[in-house]
Amino acid sequence: MENHVWQYCSLGGVIRVKIASGEDIAHLGELDEKYWTVLSCPVDGLSMDHRTLAYIDRSGDGKIRVSEVVDTANWLCACVRDKDLLLKGDSVMPLDAFDDSTELGSRLRKSARQILDNLGLKDENSISLDQASDSAAIFSGTRFNGDGVVTAATAGDDEELKNTIADCIAGIGSAADRSGEQGVTAEMIEKFYAACSDYSSWQAAAAAARKEIFPYGADTPAAYEAFCALDAKMKDYFYRCRLQRYDQTVAAAVDVKVERLEDMAACPLARPSESGILPLKSVNPSWQAALDKLLALVPAKDFCGKDGVGETDWSSLGARFAGYSAWLASKKGAEVEFLGAERVAAILKADRRQDLLDLVEKDKALKEESDSIDEVKKLMYLYRDFGHFLQNYVIFSDFYARDGRRAIFEAGRLFIDQRCCDLCIRVGDMAGHNDMARLSGMFLIYCKCSSKRSPASMDIVAVMTSGDIDDLRPGKNGIFYDLDGNDWDATVTKIIDNPISIRNAFWSPYRKFWEFCVGLINKSATDKENKVMNQMQTKASTVATASAQSAPAADGQAAPASKPAFDIAKFAGIFAAIGLALGYIGSFITQLAAGIARTPWWQLIVAVVVIMLIISGPSCFIAWSKLRKRNLGPVLNANGWAVNSKVLVNIIFGDKLTSVAKYPKLNISDPYSQKTPAWKKWFRWIIFIVVVLAALYLIFNERINNVLF
Repeated sequence: MENHVWQYCSLGGVIRVKIASGEDIAHLGELDEKYWTVLSCPVDGLSMDHRTLAYIDRSGDGKIRVSEVVDTANWLCACVRDKDLLLKGDSVMPLDAFDDSTELGSRLRKSARQILDNLGLKDENSISLDQASDSAAIFSGTRFNGDGVVTAATAGDDEELKNTIADCIAGIGSAADRSGEQGVTAEMIEKFYAACSDYSSWQAAAAAARKEIFPYGADTPAAYEAFCALDAKMKDYFYRCRLQRYDQTVAAAVDVKVERLEDMAACPLARPSESGILPLKSVNPSWQAALDKLLALVPAKDFCGKDGVGETDWSSLGARFAGYSAWLASKKGAEVEFLGAERVAAILKADRRQDLLDLVEKDKALKEESDSIDEVKKLMYLYRDFGHFLQNYVIFSDFYARDGRRAIFEAGRLFIDQRCCDLCIRVGDMAGHNDMARLSGMFLIYCKCSSKRSPASMDIVAVMTSGDIDDLRPGKNGIFYDLDGNDWDATVTKIIDNPISIRNAFWSPYRKFWEFCVGLINKSATDKENKVMNQMQTKASTVATASAQSAPAADGQAAPASKPAFDIAKFAGIFAAIGLALGYIGSFITQLAAGIARTPWWQLIVAVVVIMLIISGPSCFIAWSKLRKRNLGPVLNANGWAVNSKVLVNIIFGDKLTSVAKYPKLNISDPYSQKTPAWKKWFRWIIFIVVVLAALYLIFNERINNVLF
């Protein structure tokens, strides 16, 4: 800080360092971390191009720290001559803006010139972000681009190399070239030729021992396939036969049982017998075709007797395929088997492996030059976004501006309950908000947002700073618009209750008292209703019982009990108590009216004001103290930020974060509105006139008496 003079400003009542010019960016390394608004922020969940954030996050750990911001600023300032351009946020950079006095700036300017030339824009003197990002177009006309991937274009006019590259891609796989084409790397080439060599050796072993491996000549592969298709069913049949010879009682269990035609394939090849011979003429129809295929490829004498196929005969046939089976198990180079033995032999005979590897080395020789082209893309992303990022990291000017700009942590707007919450933040971890967000002192609404355009939902928290809160509760629905203008269905999941305004705080005690009284009345009404219903049910039961007892008693039954006499003294006492209570109430009302009549009018007004201040004063004071200290920092900290300064949302600024619907005064009629009875209108005027006359009497009565007496 001793080499650069920093400017300061006040945002939200907090003094902050100001990024006023490009020179401030060049000297960020001299700014002590104590003066930074943010010490760390997450990469995910920010409304900024993720590629820009990835360039700033040099460590790749998902967090952007002060040291990484300083390193990015130093790298960027070494590329750009006029540092003030970094604050404009343009996506087009003149070639003259490159700093030729540094090795990095000079190299990137040459790469930018090369990009324009490759795109056929030789007369252009400026480069845009879109041009620098279109790698496919930049490298589409080049043979070598430094990524170590060779394509058909790299082979030039050599058709043999092109075909070999195509065969390698088909057998081994491919890698994406900077031009957008698919090609092969040195590792893929080595693997391809090794597979060809292994496959050729495997085929040579078959030629050397052809009689042992192919007992049926060219039909051996098909015969072995037919044998394998029947082997499991044959062994199952012979096992059932052995069980039947062992114990006749299991004959029913191992026999063929068919309940549905579609189950035939799961049944044995034939009905088991003690002889253990499979009769060829009574085979399961579902397997007859497979057996016929085997008989067409293998002479019947090799595995069939005069009565059919025995277990020993079948095992002997399997032994004939032992050499072929072992040869198949030793197969190598299966990746290139689809090419065929002749094509593999031709590739090995041509032996272009070293030619392909030489092309790879020529391509890698241009790595530094091509990487510089990629660095131009990095420069253009930072040239456009880094100034905006600093305004949300070193200082929160974009957040406090509210002039159309958006802070990078903002997610959009929430419309709910005739209000628009302009400050909404995406929540990555709801558990982290349980305790930390409560320290903000703000009224927070958490919502679950879903959309048909996105399979995944998201959580947001909206800050409510104006309006009433009577209708806000979990389960209420609203609409959330993200910064791209997409709408999401929002459902309130949680509310953190804090004061919204002084006006709400003033009426809060009365509202709570009214809700308490309404609750008592509702509870009392419910209790009375239940009591009345119980009494009615009891009386109904009593009447039914009395009717049954009023019938003539049978012989030997006792007469019903007589009804008790009316106790007039008891009811007289009740009426006396009620009258006494009414008398006390009337006396209290009379004394209260007399006291009001003797009190000067201005004292009555003062008394009412004092009473209201006593009731609402503490609530207003608490709300005022909280509203002026509302801090967005805890909400950001709960999202993974390391906020180094208070982010205050005072009363004046808070009014801009939530807008309430205000309807114009219109002379309109509602045909379905509730009509007010005429007597109510006259009654209101009568009450008003009585109050006015009473006030005039109280005001002038004392003066008239003083004049007359």
